[in-house]
Amino acid sequence: MSRQKLWLFSLLNLLVLALLTAWFWSHNRPAELLEPHLPWNHKLQCASYAPYYTPGTSPFVPGTHISPAQIEQDLALLAERFDCVRTYSVGQGLDYVPEAASKLGLEVLLGVWIGWTEIDNDKELTLAIALARERPEVIRALVVGNEVLLRQEQPPEKLRAYIKRARDYSGVPVTYADVWEFWLKNRMLENEVDFVTAHILPYWEDDPQSIDNAVAHATTVMHRLGETFEKPILIGETGWPSAGRHRDASAPGLVNQARYIREFLQAASDNGWNYNLIEAFDQQWKRVLEGTVGGHWGLYNSSLQAKFALSGPVAERNDGRLPLYAALGGILVFSLLALRATGSTAGKPANALAHALLAFAPLGAAAGLVACLQMGYLSTACRDLQEWFALGGLALAGWLGLLALTAFMLQASNPARRCIQLSLWLLAISALIASLLLLFDGRYRDFPISLFVLPAIVFGLVLGASGISIGSLSRHHANVMLAAFMLSLGVIWFEPQNHHAWAWLTLTLLLAFAGRQKRQNSSSSQT
Repeated sequence: MSRQKLWLFSLLNLLVLALLTAWFWSHNRPAELLEPHLPWNHKLQCASYAPYYTPGTSPFVPGTHISPAQIEQDLALLAERFDCVRTYSVGQGLDYVPEAASKLGLEVLLGVWIGWTEIDNDKELTLAIALARERPEVIRALVVGNEVLLRQEQPPEKLRAYIKRARDYSGVPVTYADVWEFWLKNRMLENEVDFVTAHILPYWEDDPQSIDNAVAHATTVMHRLGETFEKPILIGETGWPSAGRHRDASAPGLVNQARYIREFLQAASDNGWNYNLIEAFDQQWKRVLEGTVGGHWGLYNSSLQAKFALSGPVAERNDGRLPLYAALGGILVFSLLALRATGSTAGKPANALAHALLAFAPLGAAAGLVACLQMGYLSTACRDLQEWFALGGLALAGWLGLLALTAFMLQASNPARRCIQLSLWLLAISALIASLLLLFDGRYRDFPISLFVLPAIVFGLVLGASGISIGSLSRHHANVMLAAFMLSLGVIWFEPQNHHAWAWLTLTLLLAFAGRQKRQNSSSSQT
C-alpha cells in the first residue's frame, strides 16, 4: 500500500474520529432547560404506578404477585415527589396500594382493568368497589377501564354498564381513561362519568409532534376538550420517552423527556390543569409490546433512580471517562493488528511500523467509540436471547470487516479481502431486512444505526476517497443495496422529519458504494 494512500486513509479516519468525539461531547454537555413553578411542597400531582420494573416481571406472567413490602417501598419513594398515584388494576397484589398509600398521605386513582374476559372484568370491578367503600378518604376516584375503546376490547354499551355499576356502588367519583381522540368519538360517555380522563401523548399522535411543539399541542388539545365537554378534565397520561425509535418529528431522549415534563408542568400551573404523568418507573416488560420506547417512559429508571431533576441543566448522556477508555482500547487492538501485519511482511522499510500505526490509530479510536454506542444500543434494543444473537451477530459481522483491514492494506492478504467482502455481504442482507421491517412493520422498531455506521463510512467513503479498493463485489450485492436504499426512501416518504430515517438512508447509500472502486493493481501493495 502506498504511503500516500495510508496517510490519506489516516487523515479521513481522523476526521471520522473528530466527528464522533464532537458527538460524544455534545451529548455529555448539560443543556439549560426551563425550571417550572412548583407548589409550595414541590410535589407533583400524580404519576402512573406499575410495580413491574424488575427483570422478568410482567402483568402478563401468570401467577405474578407483588408483595406488600415492595409496594410500601415503591410508594414511600413516590410520596417524596407526588401527592397521588394512578394504578391500572387491583389484581396481582395491587389491591394493597390503597392501604400502603394511606400510611404515606398519598391519594390513589384506583384503576380497574377492563379487558376481553367478562369473568375477569367482574372480579376486578367487585374488588375495586369494595376497596373504594373501605377507603374513600384515600381513593380519589375509580378509573374503570384504560383505553378499552382504543383496543376495541369492549363495545361502548358494555363499558357504560361497567362504569354505571361503579358509580352506583363505589361511593367515590368514577371516570374512564382513553386517548383524547376516542373521547371526542364517544362523547356520550361524559354522561356516565364524574370527570373526563383523557390521554395526551404528543409522541404517539398520528401526527407525531416535535419536542418544540409538544406542550403547545397539549394546550391545543386541552382547549378543544374544554370546548367539547362540560365536566372537569383530567389529563390521565402525558409524558415523553427517554429512549427508543424516532417517529417523524418526535425524538425520544433524556433531555427531551426532561424538557417536556418541565414545560408541561409550567403549562399545567399556568392553566390550572389536573394531570397524571406517565409514568413513575421504566417498565421493561413493555418493550415486548412497544419496542425500546415502551420501556423508557419512567421518571425513574428500573433501578429506581431519578432520571433528572426539575431544576438545573440536564445532559443526554453521562459517560464519564468510558469513551476515553474505549478509544484507547480500540487504538491498542488496531495497533496490535497493524504490528502483526507489518512485522510479518518482508522487505518493509524501518519506518513502516510507524506509518502503519499512525494509519490505523484513528480508526481504532473511532472503533472504540462506536463500540460504546453499540453496547448501549444492544442493551436497550435486545429483549431476549434471540435478538441478542441476531443484532449482536450483525455487530460482529461489521467488526469482521474492520478488523481484517490491517492485513488487507498492509499485506494485500486475499483471505482478509474475502473477510471484508463477506462482512459487506452480511451487512447488505441485514440492511435489506432492516429496511423492509422499518417500512412495513416499523412502528416499534429502532433504526440500527450504530451497528452499521462505521463499516458504512469506512468501506463506502474512506477507502474510496483514499483510492483503496477492496475489489469489485458481486452484482447481487449492488442489487441488494439498491433495494435497501429504495425501501429506506419509502421510510423517508412517510417520516420526512425523522433524523434517524435520514441517517439510515445515508448509511444504505454508503454501503451501496462499497466495492465500487476499481480493483487495485498488484504494485499498490508495496510501500
